[in-house]
Amino acid sequence: MSKECCGPDETEETVDDEMPVWWRDPALRLPAASGVLLAVGYASQWSGLDIAATVVFAGGLAAGAWTFVPGALRRLWRGRTGVGLLMTIAAVGAVLLGHVAEAAALAFLFSIAEALEDRAMDKARHGLRALLSLIPETARLSRLSGDVTVPAAEVRQFDILVVGAGERIATDGVVVRGRSAVDTSAVTGESIPVEAGPGDPVPAGAVNGSGTLHVEATTAGRDNSLTTIVRLVEEAHARKGDRARLADRIARPLVPVVLIAAVLVAVFGLIAGDPQTWIERALVVLVAASPCALAIAVPVTVISAIGSASRLGVVIKSGEAFERLGAIRTVALDKTGTLTRNRPEVATVETGDGFDREQVLEVAAGLEAASTHPLAAAIIAAADRRAEIADVEELAGRGVTGRWDGRPVRVGSPRWIDPGPLTGAVDTMASQGMSVILVEIGEVVAGAVGIRDELRPEAAEAVAALRAQGIGVMMLTGDNTRTAQALARSAGIDDVRAEQLPQDKAAAVERDATAMIGDGINDAPALAAAGVGIAMGATGSAAAVESASVAFTGTDLRLIPLALAHARRGRRIMTGNIGLALAIIVVLFPLALFGVLGLAQVVLVHELAEVVVIANGLRAARRRVPRPPAPGTPPAADVTMVQSSAAGASAALRLPNT
Repeated sequence: MSKECCGPDETEETVDDEMPVWWRDPALRLPAASGVLLAVGYASQWSGLDIAATVVFAGGLAAGAWTFVPGALRRLWRGRTGVGLLMTIAAVGAVLLGHVAEAAALAFLFSIAEALEDRAMDKARHGLRALLSLIPETARLSRLSGDVTVPAAEVRQFDILVVGAGERIATDGVVVRGRSAVDTSAVTGESIPVEAGPGDPVPAGAVNGSGTLHVEATTAGRDNSLTTIVRLVEEAHARKGDRARLADRIARPLVPVVLIAAVLVAVFGLIAGDPQTWIERALVVLVAASPCALAIAVPVTVISAIGSASRLGVVIKSGEAFERLGAIRTVALDKTGTLTRNRPEVATVETGDGFDREQVLEVAAGLEAASTHPLAAAIIAAADRRAEIADVEELAGRGVTGRWDGRPVRVGSPRWIDPGPLTGAVDTMASQGMSVILVEIGEVVAGAVGIRDELRPEAAEAVAALRAQGIGVMMLTGDNTRTAQALARSAGIDDVRAEQLPQDKAAAVERDATAMIGDGINDAPALAAAGVGIAMGATGSAAAVESASVAFTGTDLRLIPLALAHARRGRRIMTGNIGLALAIIVVLFPLALFGVLGLAQVVLVHELAEVVVIANGLRAARRRVPRPPAPGTPPAADVTMVQSSAAGASAALRLPNT
C-alpha cells in the first residue's frame, strides 16, 4: 500500500512466512507501550502526582511518536506531505501549549491505528503469499542413476518428477507414466479429485492420490502457475482502480488544504486577540480534517478482496479490474473450450442398410488414423479397433480416401459425400449441434457419425446463476449458426452470435459493463477490448491469459457468478468506506472549528473511524465464499468453503520467495 497519505514510512513491508499473533507482533510494541504509559499517566494525574504524570505522558508521547514522526520528517525532506506530518505538527503544538496528555493520547491513538492498518494489509498479503506454501520444499527427480531429491526451486523444464501417494506436485507438468486421482482444489477450485493419466496436465501445488505419478515438468520450479498467480496479484496492488484514484485525488490535495486552514484559524486568533484559544482550535482542526481514513478506505479493501479471490482460483490483475468486475451487467461467453469441454466426442452413429455401428467406426478410424483433422481423434477414441486401410490419401478440405478389402472407402463431410438415404439423420444431427462425418464403403453410404464438443455439465447452472444476479449472457463463436444455437438452447442462452471473426467478437464486447470470457488465441482481441476480459483455465493460451485482466485457474463455469458476486460486494464496501471517511471529516471539521470538541475527543473519534474503515475493508477477505460443487452434485450436497486466510495451507510446506 502507498504511504503517500498514511503510514509511518514509505518502505515496503516484508510479509513473513508466519504472521505472529497480535500480542507478539513487533509492530505493536511501541503503540502498546504508549498506551500503557498513557494509562499510567492518567492514573498518576488522578492521584494528584502531576509531575510524575507529566513525565509518564512524555514517555508515552515519545513511544507513540517514534512510529510516525521519523517517516513524516523524511517525506517532508523529500518535499512530500502526509497525514503523519499533520499529526506531528498537532503533537508539537499541543506540547508547546502545555497539553502533554492530549499530545500523548494523539500519538498513542494514531500509532495504534497505523499499526492495525499495517497488520491488516500484511494479513491480506500473507493470505496470498500462502499460496506458495502449497509447493513442497523438495522434489524427487528421476535420473538414470536413480531418484534424487532436490529443492523445488531447482526443478527445470523437462525434468521428470516422481510424485508419490499424498505428495504435492512441485511444478506444472504433464503425466508421462502412472495413474492416480489428483486433488487440485486448492489451486483450481475443482471440488473433487480428477483422474490423471499419461498426457494429462497437472498444476503445481496439486495433491497426488493413491498412485505414483511420473510427471514431466513443463515449467521451472520458480516459474509455475502458483508463482505466476502471486506475481500477478501483487502487481495488481500497484495499479489502482477508479475508487482508489478517487480517494487519492481527494486525500492528496486535502493535506495542504488542511495545513492552510489550520494556519488561517491561528492567524484569525492573533487578529481577534485570543491566540491561545484559536491556536488550540487550529490544532484540533488539523487533526479533524486529516484524510487518513480516506487514504486507506480503498487499498485495504482491494488487497483483501483480491487476495480472497485468488484463494478461489480467480486471479485479478489490478484494482481497476476488480472494480470493473463488480460493475458487470453482461457476460459474453466463447463457445469452444469455454462453454464446451473442447474435447470432441462421438455422440451418435446412424447406419445405412447392411452396415452396423462397429463396422462404420472401424473403417472411419482406419481412414482417420493418420489424419490431422481435430475430429479424427474423436472417431479413433470411439472405435474398438481400426480397419487396415491401403492407399490412404487425405484430401485437404474434403476428407480421406483409401481401399479396404479391395473396395474403395471414403470419410468426409456431407459437402463432399452425398448422404443419400441418411439425409434426414444428418439434418437431425446438425440441428442438435453436431458435426457430421459420413462414411462410404464401396461407393455406398455406410453411416453418419455425429461428433459434438459436449457442453460443460455446469454450463446451464452457471448461466442461470448469472441471470439470477440480473446479468445478461451472450454466446460468441466462430462456429456455424445451427451448431451454436443448439448448444445455446441447452445452456439457456438466448443471445447467440455465430460465425464471428476475432474482430467481430471484439466489436461485440466494447462496452465497460461487459465481460468477455474465453480461452483461445482468437479470443485475445475480445478479451482486451471488453470492460473485463476473463481467461478461463490454466491451460488457456498465453495470448488469452496476457490479454485478460482476470484469469481463472480452473475451468468450472460456476466460478463466474461467484467471482462477480464477490466483486460486487467488494465494490459496495469500498463505496461505503469512502462515504464514511468523508462523513467523518465533514462532521468533525465544524465541531473542531467552533470549539465543540477538544483535541482529545477529535483524536479519539478520528482514529476510531480509521479502525472502523480498516475492519470494514477486511470484511472482503474474512467472508467465506462457497466453492462450486462438482458438476452434477445436487444442491443439498455439502459445499466446501474457502477463506482467504492461510489457515488451510500446510505450514510445513514452504518455498523460498521467488
